[in-house]
Amino acid sequence: MLSGIRPRRGDAIVAAATAVLVVCSTMVAQSWPGAPPAERPLLPWGLLLVTAAVAPLAWRSRYPVAVAVVCTLASTVYYPLGFPDGGIGLAGVIALFGVAADGYRWQAWGLGLAQFLVLHVWEAVVLGAPRLGPALVMLELVLVVLVTAEVVRRRREYRNLARERAVEAARTREEAVQRRASEERVQLAREVHDAVAHSISLINVQAGTALYLIDSEPERAAEALATIKRTSRDTLQELRATLNVLRSVDEQAPRSPAPGLDRIEELAEGTRGAGLEVRVVGSGDTGRPISANVGSAAYRIVQEALTNVVRHADAASVTVEVARWDDGVRVLVSDDGAAAPTGFSVGNGITGMRERVAALGGHVAAGPHTDGGFAVRAWLPDPLAADAAGGGRGSAEPPPEGRADGGETDGGGAGGDGPPRRGRRERRG
Repeated sequence: MLSGIRPRRGDAIVAAATAVLVVCSTMVAQSWPGAPPAERPLLPWGLLLVTAAVAPLAWRSRYPVAVAVVCTLASTVYYPLGFPDGGIGLAGVIALFGVAADGYRWQAWGLGLAQFLVLHVWEAVVLGAPRLGPALVMLELVLVVLVTAEVVRRRREYRNLARERAVEAARTREEAVQRRASEERVQLAREVHDAVAHSISLINVQAGTALYLIDSEPERAAEALATIKRTSRDTLQELRATLNVLRSVDEQAPRSPAPGLDRIEELAEGTRGAGLEVRVVGSGDTGRPISANVGSAAYRIVQEALTNVVRHADAASVTVEVARWDDGVRVLVSDDGAAAPTGFSVGNGITGMRERVAALGGHVAAGPHTDGGFAVRAWLPDPLAADAAGGGRGSAEPPPEGRADGGETDGGGAGGDGPPRRGRRERRG
């Protein structure tokens, strides 16, 4: 409670220094040779007015307007009462400056004008005629004080604004760093998922096959084990390549190229080893150039769709269609499994698929096919292909027969992470 009453140290020092200056200047002016005698002595009432004008300065930072009113009133009535000349007006000047510097403009101008008018009227009434010289000096003093205080106030506001902007800029930079870190974590999760999930699913299926046939059909079990060895070796190589890229501290290009459309047939061959009939349509090179990121995204979409067919779909066959257009690539992966109930959930696989396609400005959807089974449809616009075809930027809108939203639910399905079909285990990819 006392903290609001106790004066601040700086204000107390200003008040004490002002008191010393006022008293000393008054005594010097009173003893100056040729100075007119005062009507009243300084002691005791003059000193009381000096104290009333100076002491409130110790609280000028806490109560600037109230202090200015008291100081201005005390210093204004001091002279008409006939006390000796001195520097009591300094207290009013300091208080007036503080009010204006704190932003109380109208109060400061009102107090300055009131003090000027009171003293001017007093000279006109008491002395019989106003003295123009002293009046102009006082008016100039008030104007100088108020203008200087306004300059100080604006500079203070500018410094505060610059400080706030610096804090905001630092906070924005910190948020940007956190956002980039979050995006990098998402990218890391997506890359690791893409590199591992498909192969692990195939290994799991082949391991189950080998375990089931190891006694009755050892030759087929050996084939399954060979597939496991080959798939695990390829997975390890791809995982190492992914980690090497993620560990790099500079912007050097990766030593091994990212998988693209030329490796779609490899994905199909690996899935055939899990017992599925895979038909690939239109994945060959048509002579049109294609961006590396578009080819990689198409590869990952097919990979994730086949992974979910192996893990979740009770299907006998799956068809992979990859069509290159003048301004992009259309991907369709459909199986002949049974339809799943609506309201299926979304996991890391379909989420990563959506993020990849969204980053390229395309569309993706996965859900029950119109004639049974599930389908994943994706459209990937490619500016490089569009430029080569003379069409400018790749269109974000797929061709009519390649729309990714053609009656499908944007969710699980053959390439999604939806619920199980025909009592199979719940999807977690």
